[in-house]
Amino acid sequence: MSSLNWDFNVNRLMRYLTQTRQSGGQPVVILTKADLVEGFDSQLNDIKNAAPDVPVHAVSAHTGFGMEELGEYLRPGKTVVFLGMSGVGKSSLLNVLMEQEVMAVKAIREDDSRGRHTTTHRQLFMLPSGAMVIDTPGMRELGLFGADDGLSAGFGDIEELFVQCRFSDCRHQTEPGCAVLAALADGSLPREHWERYHVQKNENKFVEDKAEYFREQRALHKKWGKEGRQKDRQQRKQNKSGYRA
Repeated sequence: MSSLNWDFNVNRLMRYLTQTRQSGGQPVVILTKADLVEGFDSQLNDIKNAAPDVPVHAVSAHTGFGMEELGEYLRPGKTVVFLGMSGVGKSSLLNVLMEQEVMAVKAIREDDSRGRHTTTHRQLFMLPSGAMVIDTPGMRELGLFGADDGLSAGFGDIEELFVQCRFSDCRHQTEPGCAVLAALADGSLPREHWERYHVQKNENKFVEDKAEYFREQRALHKKWGKEGRQKDRQQRKQNKSGYRA
């Protein structure tokens, strides 16, 4: 979910889509607060161009605009998770879907359209339609971690180009016969799409490498601690026996 105010950000939405795909869920973009903007065709087109396979809906919890389009996702037996930044209108939308006020709503800051945390923990709601909704706390930032499958699902067109490169270890920078560079040159691969993939791929790798480093450090400390305890036991045994090295 993203609001159609100043806080609208396509790159951030793409990160949410990657993590959603990684979870195995069906990603759907909901653009809220449609009543606060005069027109939102450009925002819709930006998302459709960046993620053409993802449904996008503009809604207003205040006026009811576009709410009927969400019916197909809210059928009995389905489970929906609301993800988004603080202040995008998750609580307001949930109140409308529940047909009662189940969540408190706070005003956003006028200077930057940023919201204040309203939901502080995950909650599960049964809608009158029979669908289940999991409301999650608003996020300030979203980092990628363990999202290889999500990246492949969202940027499959790019990864298909990799197998067409002349060299299997192509870095897609200056190598001859690079399918990525050729696609960028002829426009079949939008540069913005490639840059989003590159940024998310690097971030995912950085976080995974960092996590692996800390795992190795914990294993070393555990090993050193075990070896230290063994030496202490040996020393105590030697002291009891009166043996001196």
